[in-house]
Amino acid sequence: MPVISILPSAVADQIAAGEVVERPSSVLKELVENSIDAGARTIEIAVEDGGRRLVRVSDDGLGMSPDDVPLALARHGTSKIRKAADLVGVSTFGFRGEALPAIASVSHFEIQTAALDGEGTAIKVVGGQIGQPERIARRRGTTVSVAQLFYNVPARLKFLRSARSEWRSAIESLTSLALTQPGVRINVSHEGKMALALPPVTSIRSRLGAIWGGRYAEDLLDVDDVAGAIHTSGLVQRPADVGTSTRRAFLSINGRAVRDAGIARAVEAAYRSTIVAGVRPSFF
Repeated sequence: MPVISILPSAVADQIAAGEVVERPSSVLKELVENSIDAGARTIEIAVEDGGRRLVRVSDDGLGMSPDDVPLALARHGTSKIRKAADLVGVSTFGFRGEALPAIASVSHFEIQTAALDGEGTAIKVVGGQIGQPERIARRRGTTVSVAQLFYNVPARLKFLRSARSEWRSAIESLTSLALTQPGVRINVSHEGKMALALPPVTSIRSRLGAIWGGRYAEDLLDVDDVAGAIHTSGLVQRPADVGTSTRRAFLSINGRAVRDAGIARAVEAAYRSTIVAGVRPSFF
């Protein structure tokens, strides 16, 4: 009897879920990035119980045809790449085609989508078991609902934090995405109440003002410099303001939010002669 066997697709999807889906904010990040990749200009988000009970993301992006919806739920189903050479210079957030099937394998999942106003397609997936497509009426765009996350993976469910903690993580994830996409309208509700309403704007300063207040945003200094192939732009705190409010640090490279201790230390080093030791500046 052979020792090596091929993993069932359901097991492979759950393993992938361990890489893609850590908590509700991970689901939210993947779904919102899909909406941005689809060219959405408005994204409506609903969260319940910190995302443990429900995460729903609706957009006005390109949507999908009836033929494409089942393919989007298949592992490695992607419209972003066709060959290895396409990996160089990928401009979209996602491209491997693992997020949707991975999320659907550990939740009650539903996708509704239409490429044009009128007739669309809906498919429900429960724990990776894909139902039959249904015809629905809807506007162009896509709505993805993820309910009862980790209902079939008790070990993962046990490690979810309180609704308050999961909600805080979700807002942090959304804030990063909102700062990289100031031209996209983003509305977020939690437990049926509007929690965040961000209109489309033309600058990161305006986006910061919508999130943390106009006075906070106006007190920041502009940064803009070009060195070779690198263009650095953003906003930083005045030395006199460092330490007087909550420290916030945000970095993005080519439109992707990142965390990089080296860049953060470089920013802080520039303040060394102007602020007292032990306090750290905010920068975007």
